Amino acid sequence: MIALPAHLTLREARATLATLTPVIAASTEPVIEVDAAALTHIDSATLAVLLACRRSAEAQQRRFVVLNAPARLVELATLYGVQDLLGLQAH
Repeated sequence: MIALPAHLTLREARATLATLTPVIAASTEPVIEVDAAALTHIDSATLAVLLACRRSAEAQQRRFVVLNAPARLVELATLYGVQDLLGLQAH
């Protein structure tokens, strides 16, 4: 399981994606699971990072899910209509 940092906003998005992409590429698991429990500071860039990770996983024919999604992340994903794409599973 891949753990997300506490802060994942526009400021951290590029570095976080640069860290996550090779981890996803190296994974041999059929399902890429991302643990969002630590997330406390998010914005729309968080969704962009997660969607990019999903695309990376799907390019390798792997399923992508976000576990332990905080309520704010679920709300934001619902607002943007991407909650199903991210396979969000709330706390």
